[in-house]
Amino acid sequence: MDQQQIWDAESARRYDTPGTGMFAPEVLGPAVDRLAELADGGRALEFAVGTGRVAVPLAARGVPVTGVELSRPMLDRLRTKADETAIPVVVGDMATARAPGEYTLVYLVYNTIANLLTQAEQVACFRNAARHLGPGGRFVIELWVPELRRLPPGQEATVWNSEPGYIGLDTYDVLRQYVVSHHFTFDESGRRARLDRTPHRYIWPAELDLMAQLAGFGLESRHADWTGSAFTAESRSHVSVYRLPEPGARTP
Repeated sequence: MDQQQIWDAESARRYDTPGTGMFAPEVLGPAVDRLAELADGGRALEFAVGTGRVAVPLAARGVPVTGVELSRPMLDRLRTKADETAIPVVVGDMATARAPGEYTLVYLVYNTIANLLTQAEQVACFRNAARHLGPGGRFVIELWVPELRRLPPGQEATVWNSEPGYIGLDTYDVLRQYVVSHHFTFDESGRRARLDRTPHRYIWPAELDLMAQLAGFGLESRHADWTGSAFTAESRSHVSVYRLPEPGARTP
């Protein structure tokens, strides 16, 4: 499954759900608040900016935001909300595309680093983030924790969401650290469903930290969510902040 095929015009049309899901104020608000704080008065770059779910409200907070986006249909949706002057976007792969200028913050939210399907691409994404940052710059990643503890022997799938009209389940290939998310959305009759599937390569937090080290970052903080809740063994996701050394800083 090619990412450009997945994020086509139909997916872009259905992506925005104003006021609900990932667009709910209690989900989006804390993310924008924290990113504005981490930008620290400087410029921000969003990898996989999509339709501008985060970039648009962050720019409205006075943070200059640039984006990188592979899907032109997703970018077309963004352009209905903000023009090139308000939020410049480079069309390309977040592992390799280069945006002009230097930034204090690069961020990659809502599990999107897992859309890169090899470890090499994910490492390249960290290195690409580092290329865009000045000394002391931060790279922020929001990512889910693989739920392998919920897989009993012989079972390859977990149901991660079940609600009226929708079921979400993941199938795991633990040898390749590969997971496919299956989204079943039912019609009003409840008898028929549309199936959407998205592939991912899952990453353990410790592996993510090593990727960061390879790119010159150190882990500054890790929390379970954007509000700063403690990250524990039971946390289902994390917000990790990586930082490049300040000038003259000693490395361990």
